[in-house]
Amino acid sequence: MRKIIVGAQVSIDGVMQGPGGPTEDPTKGFKLGGWSMPYFDEESGGEMMKVFDASFDLLLGRKTYEIFAGFWPFQDPNAEDGFITKRFSEIAKYVVSKSGDVKTDWTGTQLLRSIDDVKRIKQQDGPTLLTQGSTELVHALLAADLVDEISMFIVPVVLGGGKKLFADGSAPHAFNLAWSRVCKNGVIVAHYERGGDVKTATPPGLPDKEHEAARQARMKREG
Repeated sequence: MRKIIVGAQVSIDGVMQGPGGPTEDPTKGFKLGGWSMPYFDEESGGEMMKVFDASFDLLLGRKTYEIFAGFWPFQDPNAEDGFITKRFSEIAKYVVSKSGDVKTDWTGTQLLRSIDDVKRIKQQDGPTLLTQGSTELVHALLAADLVDEISMFIVPVVLGGGKKLFADGSAPHAFNLAWSRVCKNGVIVAHYERGGDVKTATPPGLPDKEHEAARQARMKREG
């Protein structure tokens, strides 16, 4: 069975839309595209290279796939910074699109039409399936409880709006912090591995009965 790792660049307030440039994803009026790029220096960029140096295939939503397919095949793999270009040319690319035409002429691309198709691929032997971007797909993977690990690059900016990594409807699950690093420029790199069920607990002590009864009654009224 293959693991699914969600790879994401996120702001402090959880936005993952358009980290790579102003034209990457300006949908719904998003005007801050490219917000992560000033923070990827030698240190944080080196951590990103570690992600791409592992054995993986890409698992992308249609919109992110189209961004990647319009950029990476046209870069020089022999350039000094051509490592990612070379890796992406060698691996399989799975693009998930429920409907619509998808141009899949990027070498190594396979089209999946549903989360059930993703489940089928996950059951096979092979490298880890790594997402990049692909907000809607990530939401669907989390809702279907298919995510094994989450690799986050938390950038020290607040964007105030945009597509977010997490949405209501994710399957509740605990994750364990496998490793982390705080870069000098403030980027926090955190890698989480799937844990068990979410645990809950009650704090020690008891509230005043009269105040607690009134509070509970008010919450019930307010819905």
